[in-house]
Amino acid sequence: MKDRGLRKRQIGTVVSSKMDKTVVVSMERIVEHPVYRKYVRRRGKCVAHDAQNMCGIGDRVMIVETRPLSKTKCWRVSEILEKAV
Repeated sequence: MKDRGLRKRQIGTVVSSKMDKTVVVSMERIVEHPVYRKYVRRRGKCVAHDAQNMCGIGDRVMIVETRPLSKTKCWRVSEILEKAV
């Protein structure tokens, strides 16, 4: 599939791989609190398609936005950046 850089990309950690061809990826970002000016970590989770079932818990992966594949799945794993030990 050709990707011309128009799709959103995120890097995150796999937190669940119990489903068939599906993983749950947790993405973390650091934002500044508007009142206290302290930096706080915020997390978001999304469900991604893993066609070959290659991902395991703890892997760092890059996910790319795609067409809706199911009710909750609209991301797919494009590459595994780092395998868990």
